[in-house]
Amino acid sequence: MPMSERRVLGLSALGFHAVAYTQWGRDDAPRTVVCVHGLTRNGRDFDHLALDLADAYRVVCPDVVGRGRSDRLANPDLYGYPQYLADAAALIARLDVETVDWVGTSMGGLIGLMLAAQPKSPIRRLVINDVGPFLPKAALERIAGYVGKDPVFDDIRGVEAYLRLVLMGFGQLSDEEWRHMAEHSARSLPDGRFALAYDPGIGKAFTAQPLADVDLWPLWDRIACPVLVLRGAESDLLLPETALEMTQRGPKARLVEVPHCGHAPSLMKPEQIAAVRGFLLES
Repeated sequence: MPMSERRVLGLSALGFHAVAYTQWGRDDAPRTVVCVHGLTRNGRDFDHLALDLADAYRVVCPDVVGRGRSDRLANPDLYGYPQYLADAAALIARLDVETVDWVGTSMGGLIGLMLAAQPKSPIRRLVINDVGPFLPKAALERIAGYVGKDPVFDDIRGVEAYLRLVLMGFGQLSDEEWRHMAEHSARSLPDGRFALAYDPGIGKAFTAQPLADVDLWPLWDRIACPVLVLRGAESDLLLPETALEMTQRGPKARLVEVPHCGHAPSLMKPEQIAAVRGFLLES
């Protein structure tokens, strides 16, 4: 399927910035799905899913500002959901469609949740991967333990070893899948070494004030579109009781628990891809 790398301009208080995205499939595909990654990740995490969906969809996988090939913000205080939502709206406008489906992992799931809760939302169907309207403090503290750090590696093998440690919740990935993630998670330094492809400034939100539980249930209750929730069976971010409550209130989501995963299922495995594809193509 055709793949291209594109850009759209977002606007912050400091001016314009480029948001890069990878597009799979045809511009004139009958449906469009936007796939948005987790906190420190990038749009290339969805390559496997995109290849599967591209026969039926235009698949758009952005790098959220400050990640991957997108620009960094000069003021790290601007990293946050108001900016991410504004950039998502600009991207949807660029795609020139009335509705989109949305697949979001962790942070990308929260962006989708917030968009879907808005009046006249363009979100037609929503897939939320291992996140929900209640975020426990303990899980946020775990994430704060690594986000914002700026390690340097001698080679790609070092990047891969680091990702295998901090992203072990992704599950039992093959060597090829870990290498794919490493190659798209690294940026070259002038001395030939490598760093991670995200702005350490995104971690400021985790240190600016004491961490606490986050409650987004009022937003969840405003969502009207069909929702599929994927939960890693060993996840510490999407607790079992939260996932269950998501099936009982608001949009009354469908829940699929993914074995042998924590936070968050990689969406690289055939059974995970099949669950997403089946839900999106139901109507």
